[in-house]
Amino acid sequence: MTTSTGSTTDSVSYGSYLALDELLTLQRSRAVPEHPDELLFIVVHQASELWFKCMLHEMDHLVAAMERGQVMYAVLTVQRLNALVQIVAAQLSALETMPPQHFAQFRGYLGSSSGSQSVQFRALEAASGARDPHFMQVIQEHGPIPELVQRVLERPTLEELFERLVAREGVTVESLYTGPAPTPLFLLAEGLLEYDSGFARWRFLHVQLVERIIGPMTMGSGGTLGARYLQRTVSQRFLPRLWAVRAQFFNPSRPASPGGNAASSGEGAR
Repeated sequence: MTTSTGSTTDSVSYGSYLALDELLTLQRSRAVPEHPDELLFIVVHQASELWFKCMLHEMDHLVAAMERGQVMYAVLTVQRLNALVQIVAAQLSALETMPPQHFAQFRGYLGSSSGSQSVQFRALEAASGARDPHFMQVIQEHGPIPELVQRVLERPTLEELFERLVAREGVTVESLYTGPAPTPLFLLAEGLLEYDSGFARWRFLHVQLVERIIGPMTMGSGGTLGARYLQRTVSQRFLPRLWAVRAQFFNPSRPASPGGNAASSGEGAR
C-alpha cells in the first residue's frame, strides 16, 4: 500500500511502527550487580516522561482552543488531559511495591539525578500556571531556563485564558454556577478544576510514595529536601479563582472573584 506521500506501508509492522527494538534497549541498569527492582524504577520514570510528552501535546491544543474561543473543543481536550493525569498518578502504585531496603541497594547508582530535574514536568507546571518566585528560582537552579519551559512561560496561564473567555461572554465566573443548566463555559470551568485537583492528588501520592520508601526526613538524591520539599507543593493551586468562587455560595459577604464583567446578559446561566 502506498500513502499519499508516496511511501509504502506494506513493510510496517507493530515492532517497527513503535520502534520497539530501540525502545526496549533504553532501560539500562547502572547497579553492579544488576538489581532486580531497578528495571521497574526505570520503566515507571521513563513511562512518566512519555505521558508528560502527551500531556504537553494536549496542553498545547487546550491553550490554542481557548485562545480561539472554541470552548467545547477545550472541554474535550481538558477531559483527555485529566485522563492522562490519572494514568501518571496511578502508575506510582507500582513503586509502592518496592521495600526501602531494596531501593537503598541501588539508590547510590542514581548519582545526583532527581525528578526535580525533569524539564517536561517543569514545563507542565509552567503551562498550568506556575509563576511564583519559588518556582522561577527552582527552574533556574541547574542553569538557564530550558527552552521548553521558557516557551510556555511566554504564553498566558490557563486561568488567564479562562478569564478572557468569561469576559468575552460578558458574564462572571459566579454566574456560571447559578443558572438553570450547565453551559460550555461551566463545563470548562469544572474540567479545569478537575485538572488542578488531579495534579494536586498526583503530588500528594508522590509525597506518600517518597515517605514510604525513604522516610519523611531523608534528603532527595539530587540534593533536594526530599519529601519535605514535595510536601510544600501539595497545597499549590494553578486556578485559585476557580477554587475561591465556591466560597461565594457559603459566605456571600466575601468579595466576588475576578473573572468577567459584573453585568450579565444571562447567557452564562443557560
